Amino acid sequence: MTDRSIDHSPPEQAALVIHPNSHRDGGLRDPRARLEEAVGLAEALDLAIKGAEIVPLRGATPATLFGKGKVTEIGATCHNLEIDVVVVDDALTPVQQRNLEKAWQAKVIDRTGLILEIFARRARTREGRLQVELARLAYERSRLVRTWTHLERQRGGLGAMSGPGETQIETDRRLLTGKVARLKKELEEVRRTRGLQRQARKRAPAPTIALVGYTNAGKSTLFNRLTDSEVVAKDMLFATLDPTLRAIKLPEGRPAVLSDTVGFISDLPHELVESFRATLEEVKDADVIVHVRDIAGPDSAAQAEDVRKVLKQIDVEPDSDRVIEVWNKIDLLDDDDRISVIARALRTREQPVGRAIAVSAVTGEGMDALLGLFAEMIDQDEPVQADLAAGDGRALAWLYRHGRILHRTDDAEGRVRLSVKLDHQALGQFEQLFPNALGGIAAE
Repeated sequence: MTDRSIDHSPPEQAALVIHPNSHRDGGLRDPRARLEEAVGLAEALDLAIKGAEIVPLRGATPATLFGKGKVTEIGATCHNLEIDVVVVDDALTPVQQRNLEKAWQAKVIDRTGLILEIFARRARTREGRLQVELARLAYERSRLVRTWTHLERQRGGLGAMSGPGETQIETDRRLLTGKVARLKKELEEVRRTRGLQRQARKRAPAPTIALVGYTNAGKSTLFNRLTDSEVVAKDMLFATLDPTLRAIKLPEGRPAVLSDTVGFISDLPHELVESFRATLEEVKDADVIVHVRDIAGPDSAAQAEDVRKVLKQIDVEPDSDRVIEVWNKIDLLDDDDRISVIARALRTREQPVGRAIAVSAVTGEGMDALLGLFAEMIDQDEPVQADLAAGDGRALAWLYRHGRILHRTDDAEGRVRLSVKLDHQALGQFEQLFPNALGGIAAE
């Protein structure tokens, strides 16, 4: 008798992807690139894409989003291709979703539901899973509107006035409300722990650098290049969700903490922005915010604008002097475009805001210049002068480890005079650890 392996994976579902092109973004986005992105999202759920099309949409029909003729046409396509799931790359009302499922005889999922499902699959940490579940419940609660009005649970009682009992929709809403309250309580505890960890990092004299960017812009690849780590980095939308922190060395041996956060995307569901707000506090509190862009992508400008919108949602000003842009994937450009992009980035270096640097996280091109820019931005404060006695070896080693030494002079008596750059946190830590060494510390 031969052994046979049993495949317990769910059967592959056939999917049709539709992008309603309504030009609501003022024509900033290429509809073909948007359709390709929607296909990528569907593929991230292991759906078998049997068809994908752009559907012009002059005005939204309240009942079905699309006009009657287009609904019939898409229904025929679903029948011919034996479609199980139709992905509509737009937000659908509960009524529209229900009516389209009836018309097409297939499961219909909108852009918000699609992103939520991907997040639910990819979250690994307890905090990530709690955040995604909370966002999913908030979305489901909105889906309850007028979806189960045909169900009514009768209540037992005596007399003619007993009347109908609690309807199914009321029961489900009550159950969801209870789940939301429980999840919020659990998440609050996790957030308290994260807050304590963040406060501990603030007390340590190590500046923080946060990577943000559109999903699949190459953040995790850049993170791996800078930290010699092996964080999951795939050519896939939302390959990583949970934030990762690693120590890096800046020029002159200065340490810093680099964090990789969840990728952003256009029309990111507000439920997710709210649920991931605690995680995104890593970005808000960072000394340097690095906006990673796929400069070789056709929608680079539109994606950058989407990232700016999300940054504003979490109270981060994208036009701040602590925000820089990293134009990634220059290895994918032809020679002329690559030279042009590098030249454009160099012209921004003298600007107080909007500075950019062109790199390739895959080949490593531009990494040294990027690390130098990190050190320059962190060390914006004026240098201080340290005059240390021969016996202040620990203080000297500490300054080398946590500061950037600009100049050093040793005299015959063994005294060491340093010109060193320290950020506010490091200077405060130095004052606490070596109060007797402060006699020679002064602003330059």
